Amino acid sequence: MGFLGWAVANHVITRNVVNSARMLSFDDERWNHLIGGYKIPFDPRPSLLRLESQQDIAATWEELWEELHHQGDVGDASYAAVPELVRIRRNGGGADWNLYAMVAIIELARTEPQNPELPDWLREDYLRSIQELAQMGTRDIWSAEDAESKRAILSIIAIAKGLRTHGKFLVAYSDDELLELEP
Repeated sequence: MGFLGWAVANHVITRNVVNSARMLSFDDERWNHLIGGYKIPFDPRPSLLRLESQQDIAATWEELWEELHHQGDVGDASYAAVPELVRIRRNGGGADWNLYAMVAIIELARTEPQNPELPDWLREDYLRSIQELAQMGTRDIWSAEDAESKRAILSIIAIAKGLRTHGKFLVAYSDDELLELEP
């Protein structure tokens, strides 16, 4: 087998390993007891379904930003939404800045002391989703046009490769804000 054949075969194998099925059925009772960024119950399923059906996308992203992350706080609803957001992207959803930035912000907040641990029942699917989104990002970066989208995509790639501090700077600061930090 030549190099090209090997590369194609490896790409297909890698893609299939990372690609994951829905981890938590929308009928699962656990959705009814999840906590959002305000530390109060939030069920993201209606928002996720609107996003998937591409209904009122701007308002839906606004709601997800409001409910899944609040001043550095996230909850298990935030964690449960990540694999679903990645699944929506995998199934044809757009490579939106919101997707990459939200997943990066949730993942960065996950390790802060005020936030809950990632539940055992969700751990494998959540972490696999971060890796899958980073792989999607390696393709989406080439078609991203605005700096904000490029930074959000690069943030997920950095986080997935263990460069959390770099990921934080990419998603949290614009070029102008970083230049202001220089002495």
